[in-house]
Amino acid sequence: MIQEGPETTRMDVSGELTHLTLGRIWNRAAHAVNAIPKGRLIIDTQHVKGWDGAGVGFLAFLKSIANRRGLTTELPHLDEDMRKLMERFSQASETTPAQVEPAPGIIETLGRTGRQLAGDLATQIAFFAQTLLTSFWLIGHPRRFRAGDFMNAVELAGFQAIGIVSLLGFLFGLIMAFSSAMPLRQFGVEVYVSDLVAIALVRVLGPFITAILVTGRTGSAYAAEIGTMKINDEINALKVMNLDPVAFLAVPRVLATLLVTPLLTVFANLFGLIGSGLVITSLGYTTTTYLSHVQSILTPTDVLVGLFKALVYGGLIGQIGCLRGLQTKMGAGAVGISTTRAVVSAIVLLVTVEGIFSVLLNALDI
Repeated sequence: MIQEGPETTRMDVSGELTHLTLGRIWNRAAHAVNAIPKGRLIIDTQHVKGWDGAGVGFLAFLKSIANRRGLTTELPHLDEDMRKLMERFSQASETTPAQVEPAPGIIETLGRTGRQLAGDLATQIAFFAQTLLTSFWLIGHPRRFRAGDFMNAVELAGFQAIGIVSLLGFLFGLIMAFSSAMPLRQFGVEVYVSDLVAIALVRVLGPFITAILVTGRTGSAYAAEIGTMKINDEINALKVMNLDPVAFLAVPRVLATLLVTPLLTVFANLFGLIGSGLVITSLGYTTTTYLSHVQSILTPTDVLVGLFKALVYGGLIGQIGCLRGLQTKMGAGAVGISTTRAVVSAIVLLVTVEGIFSVLLNALDI
């Protein structure tokens, strides 16, 4: 280190600037630069005999220390190759590191969640409107309707589900009757279990149980099927051929689910009443007594309310399954994510709609 003037310091660097030699002088050179109070620093490399990447890093390190201290740094005798590498070091050091965002707070998290839910609800409403308009358009263009896909969806969502829906309805009727009979037996009015089970099954549980089962079987199948087509670029192929994916894929499936869900609800209600009837007869009452109680408590309005609920549930399930399939992203787990989203979204929406139905029917005294 040579002091050439009151504000000029020269540092002579000589020998080999390689990873084998720099370990002995790296810290000493850094301390020497840190000791310079102010002015100009000249790093003279005229007598450097050899260098490698470590040598370039060493010079860039000294230059960065000098710059942080406000010194003017000059390297007058750099050869061309070393100068180019030094410029790359300078460009890399000037890049701004990525800023790590702080973890969001509770209010921010709630805001983001609310925004996502609102956006997803808006998307579902827009897709429902698109499906409805496309259905009306297909009425005027019946040849564009995929009757084969519609029948396949009817078979998948309807005929193949009759067995499991009937079994589940039977078991629920059995369980509800047993659960209700034990408390009512203390008062000697266990015969009214038939009234309780019949009204609850036909108005609420029958359509709701059927909707949950259709969601797990059919809604997830729609999402997986259309999602796989999305990953395989079949959706893009339809668009290239000027075929609307909503008309080609969604409308037949939504209409099929809309049609078969009330029919499946009839089977769930029927076998649920059979299950509850077995419990009532096992308590010593005759079948005639059970049927008379069911006929006296149920009205056509109750049956129509349950079927209307099932109709709405079927449309929601088909729509959400197709929408989640069309929203599938690329990746190994994308189809699984879409399937999960379809089931979870449908169940949450079904519970919400059931709550809305309960409030409206109570307000309208139906």
